[in-house]
Amino acid sequence: MSAFERIRSGTPALDKVLDSIRLGDNVVWRVSNLEEFLLFAEPYVDQAIEDNRNFIYVRFATHPPLVENKPGVKTVHIELSHRFEDFTVKIHNLIEQEGKDAFYVFDCLSELQTAWATDLMMGNFFRLTCPFLFTLDTVAWFPVIRGKHSFDAIDRIRDTTQLLLDVYAGGEDVYVRPVKVWNRFSPEMFLPHRYDMQTKALTPLRDGVDTARFYRLMNEERTEDQNMDSWERFFRTAALKEQAGMDVQEDCNRMCDIMLTRDERLRRMIKRYFRTEDYFNIRKRMIGTGMIGGKACGMLLARSILQEMKPEFQDCTEEHDSFYIGSDVFYSYIVDNGFWDLRLRQRKAEEYFSLAPQIEECLRSGSFSGDLRARFHHLLDYFGGDPVIVRSSSLLEDGFGNAFAGKYESVFCANAGTPEENLAAFEDAVRTVYASTMSRAALEYRLMHGLEKRDEQMALLVQRVSGSRYGNFFLPCAAGVGYSFSPYRMSGDIRPEDGMLRLVMGLGTAAVDRATGTYPRLVQLTRPLATPYTTTADRHRYSQRLVDVVDMEAIKWASKTPEEVVPLLPSWLTNTLLTHDNEAELFFREKGERREITFVSCDGLVGNRKLMNMMRDILRVLQEAYDSPVDIEYTINLSPKGEFAVNLLQCRPLLVAKDNCQVSVPEALPREQILLESVHAGMGLSREIAPSIAVIIDAVGYYQLGQSEKYRAARALGAINWHFRNAGETLMLFTPGRICTSSPELGVPSSFAEISAFSVVCEVAESRAGYRPELSYGSHIFQDLVEANILYAAVFEDECTKAFDLSPLEAQENLLLECDPSATGLEDIIHVVRTPGCRLWYDMTREHLLVAMGQ
Repeated sequence: MSAFERIRSGTPALDKVLDSIRLGDNVVWRVSNLEEFLLFAEPYVDQAIEDNRNFIYVRFATHPPLVENKPGVKTVHIELSHRFEDFTVKIHNLIEQEGKDAFYVFDCLSELQTAWATDLMMGNFFRLTCPFLFTLDTVAWFPVIRGKHSFDAIDRIRDTTQLLLDVYAGGEDVYVRPVKVWNRFSPEMFLPHRYDMQTKALTPLRDGVDTARFYRLMNEERTEDQNMDSWERFFRTAALKEQAGMDVQEDCNRMCDIMLTRDERLRRMIKRYFRTEDYFNIRKRMIGTGMIGGKACGMLLARSILQEMKPEFQDCTEEHDSFYIGSDVFYSYIVDNGFWDLRLRQRKAEEYFSLAPQIEECLRSGSFSGDLRARFHHLLDYFGGDPVIVRSSSLLEDGFGNAFAGKYESVFCANAGTPEENLAAFEDAVRTVYASTMSRAALEYRLMHGLEKRDEQMALLVQRVSGSRYGNFFLPCAAGVGYSFSPYRMSGDIRPEDGMLRLVMGLGTAAVDRATGTYPRLVQLTRPLATPYTTTADRHRYSQRLVDVVDMEAIKWASKTPEEVVPLLPSWLTNTLLTHDNEAELFFREKGERREITFVSCDGLVGNRKLMNMMRDILRVLQEAYDSPVDIEYTINLSPKGEFAVNLLQCRPLLVAKDNCQVSVPEALPREQILLESVHAGMGLSREIAPSIAVIIDAVGYYQLGQSEKYRAARALGAINWHFRNAGETLMLFTPGRICTSSPELGVPSSFAEISAFSVVCEVAESRAGYRPELSYGSHIFQDLVEANILYAAVFEDECTKAFDLSPLEAQENLLLECDPSATGLEDIIHVVRTPGCRLWYDMTREHLLVAMGQ
């Protein structure tokens, strides 16, 4: 059939009024009830069957069926859930499968509002579905209930559809009034027409009396306030009920379900700890509709738990004043900028990775509606000249089992330029976080956890950066992450459940990032002053070397040396955060030089018993409420009087598997059989395994590579990872310095996706090349290793390493080029060898690791 060909609707008088319905037409019927729709839908179905059309009834709603189950009718049931993308994709796939010239009746569009809680997404669904139907020369009929939806939503439908028809019925009178008829016109086409149900005739209303009767009927219909979305109407009604002293518990439960989270465990906790005003306060600070996402939800839940369980902490904690950009804004951004078709294609396995860069670029370059930009402007007005951070808060993020730690971007906005510059920077920040949903790390994570087909809508959490101005720099006194459970122990009498902190001066980015060549302060909360270093020189050597700040003059986030920041700080603060290297100062005094040599230690904070006890109690209380270990992000600010204020920025469940495996590490193996033996330098569950492949990256050879060659080595490591993935091999990696760093001078700059198939990862120290592992407890890589159950070990050049000799492995045949033919020239740097007879034992209780050959 040819496009735009006339077809028969089953109502000849309607065909005459509309100059026929054509192939490609989407016909939306706006009705008061579905009986009005059936007056015209039933003849349409019968005519399609008579004309031997491929007729499909798309069934998704709870209302009675609109099409009788009879020969010639193919009924397809599509589950309507809260997952917009999943539902839309299934409809898209059905339309694609049925192909050209198909005829459809869809269930009532208004039912979508029930599932998605907003008219906006109903309009988005139609904007995505209608054009696809049009390209296939189909004819599709949709009913929608009049007055139930906002004008904006109906405008989206009217602008997209080919035909929009109103039906009004009162008594024995039935009227049809075309509102939009695309590419057709007659002088009387858009007049109201009386429909005679006996003769099936449609007569235009020309008489003033008849016209007045029609408008009376039209005005008698009671409708909702269509100036606002159904989402806003729901919240307004609930607020009025609450103000009147009525019970709004059910309304609050619905707010939790449509605005906060889909995680059932989190829902139960929220309904347990949230107060009524908490729900309304979130909505007041929300831009758009949909969910606020996992990160925002976890932060608010943790605060509610502490407010109930530890009210005495309120005087020592900062109030949050965050804003939330709803998840529906993300989908609308994609729809408005016209690349939804790419997103649908990217969900298919064959284009899952290949299309990601193109979609990422679309996300980085799209534009926002004028209304949304105005809301962004008002948000920035609230914060005045204070910097903010735009943080990812996706629907799957920070839930039970899926942390997505470090997979999505967070962007600091200095908010220190002109209003126009600040708005432009904020919009770029939003785009950057949106684009990070297509990063390789995020896609790999979703694939590894079986989430590649799940809706991953990106909501955003906008937080004021906690801190103070010191010269041109803005930073908190200290910040970091806290863990209620840690397998790392600085001494044998500390238990994993005692908890730990990673603590840094300045912004907390330095506490979770392994790229900066810096070392955070590790704090065991039962013994905060304990340190793994026995000398001041070692404490200095492995201290924080860069302080992350917001540079208000450069209008950006930046890493500065302590020497650049400290002169701007008051003396009472430097005394709290810095420690003198007495040994180095004495050395120079003996040479006749007086030098003041300090390093960042945060000793004044970890020595504050009240503060450390409070941090320990926060973690303990949250773990008890979650019935799971948790990790948090926090800032600490101080006053000259010694007062402190803790700001809780994030809380999420921490995946920690129970160590139920009993492993007995052999005690008396011949020295020549031992490849590696270490104590107190491992992380992971007890295990006994037989590694079959070892990958060894030579530290000195890697150090001598040029910058680009170091990145090529990282890609080769990724190729090895993919070569052996799902091949039934057990992989063990020995790599210099820090793995998964973005700084090649610190180690191999791979992503976690490029080591995800390894069972064991050993970071090797090499003083000749300046490589030093950094025990990863509390960094983003830490969460990845735990979730993947990868055993981690640091091979230090100290008493922790009892034996280390890989020469028996390095003598084996190198399989590098079999794994990655493009790695030519790296054969002396990267060794990929088989390890016949190799065994590995790790006892988590004793933190004892042994790897040996010949067993």
